[in-house]
Amino acid sequence: MNLFLLRRVLRARWHLLGCAFCLPVLGFAQAPNTPTPAAEPTTSAAASPSRKDKPSDEPVYRFGIELQTESKDLREFLLRHMELQRFRTLPDLDASELARLVDKAPDNIGDLLGTLGHFNPQVEVLDLAQDSAFPLGTLRLKVDPGPLTRVESVLIAFRGEIASRPEAAEQRAAIQSAFSMKAGDRFTQADWASAKTAALRQLTARRYPAGRIDGSLADVDPTNHTVRLALELDSGLPVQIGAVRVEGTERYEGSDAENLVRLAGLLPGSDYDLVNLQEAQRRIAETGYYDSVFVYVDPGTDAQVAPVVVQVRESKLKKLVLGIGASTDSGARLSIEHIHNRVPGIGWRAANKLLIERDDQLFTTDWTRPVDERGWGWFVGGQLARQIDGFDTTTSQRLRVGQSQTDPLLDRSFYLQFDRALSKNSQDATLGSDGAESSLSANYAWTRRRFDNLLQPNDGHGWAVELGAGTTITPIRRPFTRTRVRWLGLWPIASGQATTDQSTAAALGEAKRAPVSSNAGRLALRLEGGAVLAQSDAPIPETQLFLTGGDNTVRGYGLRSIGIPQSDGGVQPGRYLAVASLEWQRPLVRKGVRTPFETVLFVDAGAVADQPGDLRMQWGVGAGLRYNSPVGPLQLDLAYGLDPKRLRLHLNVGFAF
Repeated sequence: MNLFLLRRVLRARWHLLGCAFCLPVLGFAQAPNTPTPAAEPTTSAAASPSRKDKPSDEPVYRFGIELQTESKDLREFLLRHMELQRFRTLPDLDASELARLVDKAPDNIGDLLGTLGHFNPQVEVLDLAQDSAFPLGTLRLKVDPGPLTRVESVLIAFRGEIASRPEAAEQRAAIQSAFSMKAGDRFTQADWASAKTAALRQLTARRYPAGRIDGSLADVDPTNHTVRLALELDSGLPVQIGAVRVEGTERYEGSDAENLVRLAGLLPGSDYDLVNLQEAQRRIAETGYYDSVFVYVDPGTDAQVAPVVVQVRESKLKKLVLGIGASTDSGARLSIEHIHNRVPGIGWRAANKLLIERDDQLFTTDWTRPVDERGWGWFVGGQLARQIDGFDTTTSQRLRVGQSQTDPLLDRSFYLQFDRALSKNSQDATLGSDGAESSLSANYAWTRRRFDNLLQPNDGHGWAVELGAGTTITPIRRPFTRTRVRWLGLWPIASGQATTDQSTAAALGEAKRAPVSSNAGRLALRLEGGAVLAQSDAPIPETQLFLTGGDNTVRGYGLRSIGIPQSDGGVQPGRYLAVASLEWQRPLVRKGVRTPFETVLFVDAGAVADQPGDLRMQWGVGAGLRYNSPVGPLQLDLAYGLDPKRLRLHLNVGFAF
């Protein structure tokens, strides 16, 4: 069908729209899904307490309603929305007025059923039976919804610049292919409204922020129980990115925000893209310089070239943060953090933090310079640490200087690092280090993320690689290299059943349960390996070696409890690391709707040794519960360590890779 025929369709058979659009979209958003008629009880009443049983502050109903239908969900929907419900508590309602309302009830119920795709229902008023619980009796109705209406065809046409621009062909195809209503689908008003809104959102997200719906039609054939859908989108003029204007800056340089806007892809002359606007807003907000950030384009008088406006509310120059917490690995935790967003003289941001836990004490200082036009920023960091593992106490110092580039999909950094560590054993002095061991190394770190959601991923993978080369300094000099690799993969498990996320169900009113995840859940595989290559007598600082075990590595074992066994029962760090974990994460489903909770079954394994051939995996198995909160998953795991032969509880918050 061409655009000329579409206009003819849009002008035709408008008398059928009344049965398709009798309720506002918002009113229907609470409609439950109407299943295919099943073998359910055919009679049910909307029970209401009698007048004498009601508390004085509750309404008194003048009449009752008993609705007979084949579907419980359909009955609840009609009882919730039918017009008769509004008049049940009128104190002066008499029999004649009720009779008038009863005459209109079949038409009202028919309109309600039309919003659910039932355009040929049979509604019968059985009688108004006497009932001692209600002064005017109980109205009995019988409803046969009839067959569902299915989509016969869908036509999406375009007007404006998008219709002829070759570069927009991909966008046109994406809108048409992503349209949520397809031939053969059940038709409901909520689905139709949602599909149109999503199509308009796709249009205005790229190149055409002023796009609009020029016309739409749902042409219903009640005889054949089909509907033909037509939608025409007018793109308007395309918008290109102009200059960047930063508003609200006093303490901090506006040029830093401008750099981040450009790094997000909003270059002068480029097409408008909502994704890039959101990315620019995220980058600016994560700098820590601003309490609020809002990024948008301002068409002004020239709709085709629009400046990017960045409105900010600046954070205070200094900030002190106090924190308390606890974990199953480290016990109670106290933290004190001081942030200076612009150090006088150099303009860098300084963050100093003191962390005190049961066995660990840590002080860090990190100084960062705002990123340049390429997205790279200088950093200087220092660390003082003291950690206790069994009878071993390790004190260490670290100094790091380099450059980094941070992005949601890819992080990169290169830096020089100085390490110094001293280990002492309270039971056996020979198990500690002979003296302070130090090293200097050049390092490169690279992290790549390809997850469908960085907060609560369901599919995708991530890689992280650390490479370092350097030399020990004291007590003797020996060259060494250090490598550490991490990988995480997530795979949704296909199944015959699918569910709707709870937030999606709330937004669509359960009228259509679009599959977003199977009931079978997903598999998560985590692998990690590390190696320090050096001569056997090289005094590598313990902070450059490996230990594992704990909440995020091998569950069923204590924090850093997997290492090289010592005669005192403790462990020492080693030069080789191997960790593997396999999880089955499955959502909890209630009435066909996916809840925020998930169950987890897992197997973890880890090993540390000074020689690859000495790696002996230690295993942990268990089960857990996840709650997908707005800040990320809250994790509660109960694991059994096969080597220590004991249960251990593990708590963790959030997802990070």
